[in-house]
Amino acid sequence: MEGWIMAGQLLLGLSILVILHEFGHFIAARAFGMRVEKFYLFFDAWGVKLFSVKIGDTEYGVGWLPLGGYVKIAGMVDESMDKEAMALPPEPWEFRSKPAWQRLIVMLGGVTVNVLLGMLIFSMMVFGYGEKYLPASELKNGIVALELGKEIGLQNGDKILTIGGQKIEKYSDLISSEAYLDSDVEFEVSRDGKRISLPIPPDFLIRLSKSKTSFVDTRRTFYVKSVIPHTGASRAGLAADDEIKELNGDQFKFFDEFKIMLSEHKGETVDLTVLRKNQTLNLQAEVDEQGRLGFESATNDFTYVTKNYGLGESFVKGSANAWNMLILNIKGFGKIFSGDISFQDSVAGPIGIAKIYGGVWDWQKFWVITGVLSMILAFMNILPIPALDGGHVIFLSLEMLSGKTLSDNFMEKSQVVGMVLLFALMTFVIGNDIWNIIRGYF
Repeated sequence: MEGWIMAGQLLLGLSILVILHEFGHFIAARAFGMRVEKFYLFFDAWGVKLFSVKIGDTEYGVGWLPLGGYVKIAGMVDESMDKEAMALPPEPWEFRSKPAWQRLIVMLGGVTVNVLLGMLIFSMMVFGYGEKYLPASELKNGIVALELGKEIGLQNGDKILTIGGQKIEKYSDLISSEAYLDSDVEFEVSRDGKRISLPIPPDFLIRLSKSKTSFVDTRRTFYVKSVIPHTGASRAGLAADDEIKELNGDQFKFFDEFKIMLSEHKGETVDLTVLRKNQTLNLQAEVDEQGRLGFESATNDFTYVTKNYGLGESFVKGSANAWNMLILNIKGFGKIFSGDISFQDSVAGPIGIAKIYGGVWDWQKFWVITGVLSMILAFMNILPIPALDGGHVIFLSLEMLSGKTLSDNFMEKSQVVGMVLLFALMTFVIGNDIWNIIRGYF
């Protein structure tokens, strides 16, 4: 069932993004009197389509190949490679008959709509849900240094005060990769009452992208939130709201300490001292081979803050969030080219995106991810690659500067090169998704 939910969210999210992206081209073309012959969600490769209907001069349809979508504008060299139509004399309603500035606006229409959609989604999320975050001041017990955190010098109980000289206001600022895109960044940490500086290695982002977890977690006390059926916890009689105080007579304070103690007794039976409604119970529980009892934990250590915004403020805040996401992707792209971030570990294909959506239908999460993808789609489409909007923008800009129209032969060859590059990229990311499944990254 989870697989169907992931596939459904992926299909809906991408359908929204593709339809609105292509609508941006469509509405701009129609505004300048260009004839749009086709408007398709997904590709009707080799003429195979799932649905189509013709209204006026335009055929609207759904193709069978879910790798995007397209609008076919009359008189334009595009993925349809309609050489016969291009061999005929230009007509007034065709793309090639219009001034370069109008054609440029048409090519920018899709990216513009994706950016506006991203801004709208982020703004509505801020307006509808507010901004919920964990203040860094709530981490009174510091952090838990996970494997990567320990490798760069962090220790359990450290309180991270600044990153690159910037004070940490929210826990999300600490775990966001955005903080580590710049060079020569260091932590300022409070440890045992002393302030120390820890330089962050240049390859930190590469190692973080390869890690299955973050590099830190919150250090917290805990209680049993719920018990998983048919596990050592359920057979031992653990119940919701129980507080585990001792394991084999040894005391601990934090959840990370408890997990370490459990890991030392894999496959064994342990004695638990449990506090339940002011009563102390002694229970025996089986630890599985992964060092787990089988319960979900929770804590009362933290108070989350939710900041609500009015409609106008939401658009300001949401738009800023959307643009920050775009800037983050541009910086990340630069890091990929410089070799600071692994390309293989940074890209995700359809399977990877479906995994990000998850197997539970959560509308808040769905819209956040769709908003992020809208900004990413805008950025990717504006890259100067033939067959993408950015490639057409470059060619049209050259035409406007030189006053000379590029030949159809050049445009056709450029389109073929671009399509080969995009097909190779798509093959790589899908193959990378499959490889990630094999090696257990998903």
